[in-house]
Amino acid sequence: VQLVESGGGSVQPGGSLRLSCVASGRLFDIDVMGWYRQAPGKQRELVASITTNSGTNYADSVKGRFTISRDNAKNTVSLQMNSLNPEDTAVYYCRQVVMLTPATTWRTYWGQGTQVTVSS
Repeated sequence: VQLVESGGGSVQPGGSLRLSCVASGRLFDIDVMGWYRQAPGKQRELVASITTNSGTNYADSVKGRFTISRDNAKNTVSLQMNSLNPEDTAVYYCRQVVMLTPATTWRTYWGQGTQVTVSS
């Protein structure tokens, strides 16, 4: 299984971006999906996560600005980011907890990361 991210880039303050992450390969089920970010010199932090029943959790810094969603049929998780500010600049990583077959346990997979830069 590979997680392929898309949608990063550069945007001015106040702008919007939408990130997407699709799990490719043969798998049986996906549990929680989420987005993390890591800014230079800082630890990786949770941005948002979503359960199979679409229960969501957001970092306080992004509440009201970011929206996470998932499409179970397409093994995809998305992050709509609005009202971006320079503090949102980071590499954003997708994380999915995957079961490859009914006989295996859950495993955590990470995407390769996509750069988001917010600057005037």
